[in-house]
Amino acid sequence: MKRIIKNIFALASLVLVISSCDLSKDPISDYSELTIGKKAGSSTIKYATRAEMLSQYNGLYSSITNSQEGWYLDFLVYTETHADNAYSGTSSSELTTLEAQTQDGINKNVERDWNSFLNQVNTANRIICNIDSVPDLTLTSAERAQWKAEAKIWRAWMMFDMTRLWGEIPVVTKETPEITAKNIEQIYPLLYPAKQPVATVYAQIVQDLTDAEKDAPAINTSSKFLLTKTVARALLAKVYAEKPIRDYAKVIDYCTKVEADGLSLVAYTDLFAVNETKTDCKLRNSNESIFEITFPQGSGNWVTWMFGVDLCDPNSTYNWAKWVTPSRDLIKAFEDEGDLVRENEAIVWANPSWSNHYPSTHYPFMYKTRSKYNSIIKLRLADILLLKAEACVEQNDLAQAAQLVDRIRTRVNLAGLSSDTKSSQENMRNAVLKERRLELAFEGQRWFDLVRTGKVFTVLNTLNSRDAGRAPMSAVTERTIVLPVPQTQLDKNPSLKQNDGY
Repeated sequence: MKRIIKNIFALASLVLVISSCDLSKDPISDYSELTIGKKAGSSTIKYATRAEMLSQYNGLYSSITNSQEGWYLDFLVYTETHADNAYSGTSSSELTTLEAQTQDGINKNVERDWNSFLNQVNTANRIICNIDSVPDLTLTSAERAQWKAEAKIWRAWMMFDMTRLWGEIPVVTKETPEITAKNIEQIYPLLYPAKQPVATVYAQIVQDLTDAEKDAPAINTSSKFLLTKTVARALLAKVYAEKPIRDYAKVIDYCTKVEADGLSLVAYTDLFAVNETKTDCKLRNSNESIFEITFPQGSGNWVTWMFGVDLCDPNSTYNWAKWVTPSRDLIKAFEDEGDLVRENEAIVWANPSWSNHYPSTHYPFMYKTRSKYNSIIKLRLADILLLKAEACVEQNDLAQAAQLVDRIRTRVNLAGLSSDTKSSQENMRNAVLKERRLELAFEGQRWFDLVRTGKVFTVLNTLNSRDAGRAPMSAVTERTIVLPVPQTQLDKNPSLKQNDGY
């Protein structure tokens, strides 16, 4: 016990958070009156007024806006470079090892993203765990229910993405109380949480999302940067497509509900475009969008220059190697399909002064974030329609699946699926997967699509024979299909165990 006490008080910043992650970037997580609670009479509360809870609510959305490094930049490396859509772009070992399937527990990007996801869970928990105890009655019951619902959607989304990347993860739903020598044994599991089985993680995700669907706000046509009922339904559709709790009937049901919330497809060439004067993005909060992080004029995202140039900045150049370089295999997939519309929206060619993966005279760049004002679109209707098609195929409703795929293809001037494809369940499986690749390239879907459909081994373990530009890859196996737990977290948290294969 003495050793435990010594370790806990030596790690004061760790003790006062809800997980084993390093929250040094989040000042609200520092050891302070704000994190350990304030006295109000004989009870301990953390937030006494509506204004204090409102600051936490606004802080949740600020944290989403500020999540570009982990939840977008690194996320695209995991989903596109770690799959077959992209090369690393640079020589950084953090990126090249993920491209080569040789990542390990000392990868700094993997470490910062494990921390980032748990930081976001902590941000949500500050609202979920405290909002009902705020004594200020000007915080209405409707606000309490809605803000908690939004926080639950965010917590569920973070756990969903995290478990798809790492498999078993800690499930953290409580805050730690103030620590004393008397209560250390009781709260030790909260300080050093162990990983939970994937099925347990998914059970918590489903509970959070179904609870939240009741009280979350309705979709707002003027702002898609809001955790709404429609977001909860879209996430539930995605969750029920995963093996631990797979239920294709529920996938179809939730996909149908998402579209019924008033969404519709818009012109594909408008989704990622800038306006003619190159002073702003062309479209923000579109009718196809379910959730996007918006960057109106006066703000702006910084990740654009990590992928290419900022079309709204005349001084932006290709002056250094960019991340997430489109692969030859993806380019060939577009060309084989004759899919010029989506290829030109996903990829732009330029002439940089350097050459890593292609000759400098004709070099492709990821093009879906082409200005600092462009939204980061995390969920949109086309994704949900194709997920519904995937579920329809598995339910052997091939006609409905084909209708959904053809709807997506018609928008980009492609012919409908052939009769041979429409009449075969296996052909339709492949058609839906291919359509998702072309439609959603560089939107954070490809790796998860390959894993979910069981195609990850056949696709990636034959990639070197198809893609001459890709560095030699190690085979993807059942043991390495998930990322390693960061070594720094294993060192801090004795309850954590490394994933098999690392």
